[in-house]
Amino acid sequence: QVQLVESGGGLVQAGGSLRLSCAASGRTFSIYAMGWFRQAPGKEREFVAAISWSGGSTYYADSVKGRFTISRDNAKNTEYLQMNSLKPEDTAVYYCTGARTVITARITSRDYYDYWGQGTQVTVSS
Repeated sequence: QVQLVESGGGLVQAGGSLRLSCAASGRTFSIYAMGWFRQAPGKEREFVAAISWSGGSTYYADSVKGRFTISRDNAKNTEYLQMNSLKPEDTAVYYCTGARTVITARITSRDYYDYWGQGTQVTVSS
């Protein structure tokens, strides 16, 4: 059993930056990969970024590559998403997620993940 809690969302102007954090508690030893998805009103939840347990492998959606950076601190059971050069189209609820299995080919798939946070709102004004 794992709980994930996001923080760091808010309102920012286009071109600005935010850093999201996700703190994990419970059976954190069961988490292999962690990642972020986002969902805007009326749209499906989409993949943003993911990272392996070691931090040696990272994955990004084309829409955020070069602007966002994912990282994790296993000692603190926390992952981060540094978001730079934000655009209005980045506006969404951002969800932290974790997976307990090692299937790298599925790391961008929503159904791969086992644990989800409640989400944090990110709003980028133009």
